[in-house]
Amino acid sequence: MASWCVRAVRQSYCLVASPNFVRAPPRLLCTAAQRKNGQGPEEEAEKSEQSAPEKTPAEEKTQLEEQLKEMTDKYKRSLADAENLRRRSQKMVEDAKLYGIQGFCKDLLEVADILEKATESVPKEEVTSQNPHLKNLYDGLLMTEVQIQKVFSKHGLVKLNPEGQKFDPYEHEALFHAPIEGKEPGTVAVVTKVGYKLHGRTLRPALVGVAKAS
Repeated sequence: MASWCVRAVRQSYCLVASPNFVRAPPRLLCTAAQRKNGQGPEEEAEKSEQSAPEKTPAEEKTQLEEQLKEMTDKYKRSLADAENLRRRSQKMVEDAKLYGIQGFCKDLLEVADILEKATESVPKEEVTSQNPHLKNLYDGLLMTEVQIQKVFSKHGLVKLNPEGQKFDPYEHEALFHAPIEGKEPGTVAVVTKVGYKLHGRTLRPALVGVAKAS
């Protein structure tokens, strides 16, 4: 009997020491312990849910109203941003249409200035039928000047000749200030070079002399 007990103990020890022997992981041991105590994982989940404080219908309503208010505010802000972006883009397109020819107009102003100086330099007393060549040339210059001014007006380009007007620093550039008899101080007494406005925006200020008190 004693020898049989010794053999049984040795066989048990060899079985435990064998590499083929698989030990149960701690999780299974814990599960087995919970089952032994009469508690399963489902019961543990139910206990955790029961332990969480339940919200009353009034609290849930208040929370939903706050979420709705926040989402509505975000939606309105998004609409306002989109509308502002649309307006800015539309304004940029309109400005590009109106003022896209600004550089071209500035170049043409030099041509208009030359035509004006050419007509002013012709002595009027010599423009007669007795001098047909000069008369035809002068008439051609006048017609060209009138036509170019019509083209300017068609595209929103307007001449500024502010003689006798109140000095405006946004439309006029003062070259000098001098007391001039018969001129009210602060008014434009002399215009040395006319200015131009393109669709209400000053393209080139008029070069003027301003009268001042003596």
